[in-house]
Amino acid sequence: MFAMLGHLLPYADTVFHSRQVSTLLGEVPRLPPGVLTDEFARELLDLGQRVLDGEHLYLWFLGD
Repeated sequence: MFAMLGHLLPYADTVFHSRQVSTLLGEVPRLPPGVLTDEFARELLDLGQRVLDGEHLYLWFLGD
């Protein structure tokens, strides 16, 4: 159901390349209300779009 978001771990770093980011951007709007704040969702979508618009860019999530 959430192929990319399901791979995020709170205590590990996760890196997505552009194809994974494309999938991730489709998952964010389908999340149930309250899972992400509106501000965080907008920022995540913006950062993901930057990855797609650039070359050799990755989206990094840093764990604790």
